[in-house]
Amino acid sequence: MANRIGRPPYFDPVTNIRFDTDCAEFEGWLTKQSAWVKDWRRRYFILKGSKLFFAKTGTSAPHGMIDLSTCTTVKSADVKTRKNNSFEISTHDTTFFLYADNEKEKDDWIGNVGRAIVRCSSTYQGGVVKKSSGSGAGMDNQGEEDDDSSVDSDNPYAYH
Repeated sequence: MANRIGRPPYFDPVTNIRFDTDCAEFEGWLTKQSAWVKDWRRRYFILKGSKLFFAKTGTSAPHGMIDLSTCTTVKSADVKTRKNNSFEISTHDTTFFLYADNEKEKDDWIGNVGRAIVRCSSTYQGGVVKKSSGSGAGMDNQGEEDDDSSVDSDNPYAYH
């Protein structure tokens, strides 16, 4: 999934903020369930920082954006959607359903989006997940904190 250069920016219709979509971290085709009609539409997705943009083509200006800083989970959704290679991206009030062309692409998208969500997380700082300071999570049997607090590179939302 090569980075594209020269793609038009995305303009947020609410804030009128311009978002550059060049030099994406990850991009490619997915099929997205529309919000209102619930039909499925093939879109070109561009992951850049904490934003996941989508457009009708790989060279057109994106017409939508998912702010990953508001997302809580990304996970498989084959059973919910009754579609192979599907996954969901959830915020507190919205769930986006998408599917990839094959299982490898699905896994790549879940991994890349998951890492972006973790990077946006208030508990993530500089490649390390901050430990919870309340319930004893992260303590070994002697009551000392273990120091294996990195994000699993194969599963970015699985904490050690």
